[in-house]
Amino acid sequence: MARLPRLTLPGHVHHVIQRGNNRQAIFVDREDFEAMLSLLADNALRHGVAIHAYVLMDNHFHVVATPSTADGLPQMMQAVGRRYVQYFNARHGRTGTLWEGRYRSTVLQAERYLLPCMVYLDLNPVRSGAVAQAVDYPWSSHAHWLGLRVDRLLTPHALYWGLGNTPFAREAAYAAAVHAGIGSQDQTALTDSALSGWALGDPEFIAELQKHTSRRLTRGRAGRPAMHLIPEKNQD
Repeated sequence: MARLPRLTLPGHVHHVIQRGNNRQAIFVDREDFEAMLSLLADNALRHGVAIHAYVLMDNHFHVVATPSTADGLPQMMQAVGRRYVQYFNARHGRTGTLWEGRYRSTVLQAERYLLPCMVYLDLNPVRSGAVAQAVDYPWSSHAHWLGLRVDRLLTPHALYWGLGNTPFAREAAYAAAVHAGIGSQDQTALTDSALSGWALGDPEFIAELQKHTSRRLTRGRAGRPAMHLIPEKNQD
């Protein structure tokens, strides 16, 4: 069966996942994490991609981003992936591939899924058992949106600005959203949509999105909810 072309639409929020080959570690220490963040920051700027959230785990990472052009996101991810493999192999004395194939991604309905997806990323280290609470994990965008540090990689989405009229109000509202967490249905939908490449949103959103691409957006007809895959425990 032919592989679906990756769905990339400018001006829309995308959820991106890149995994290490055979679940191997892609970050060994602080220097590796910092190298990836630097590559993401430089290439997001170069290719016109606004990154709203991220989390770097030992063997995979997630990005939530809005590209300004149709080519921006794939160009950013290809540049980051290529440069990071060169860096990682040279530093750790290895050769060969690092990634589990091409990165996975899909388009999200921002009004419904942007903030849940950001929370999903923040809680990934908690679900995996790496930390007890999201604020304890240093390699995600969580601390930036709580006002605990300034991260040059990040661009706020309008929906984040809508959380409050002052920085304190926005930070408090976002902290409350992370504390509340997301339901298992949203968690499964966010994982499955990114891994499968099917767009995630309500029927009206899917129908409107379909006007801008010839690529099919769901497993069924446009607007029919996507069937779910079984997510792998603590891997995404």
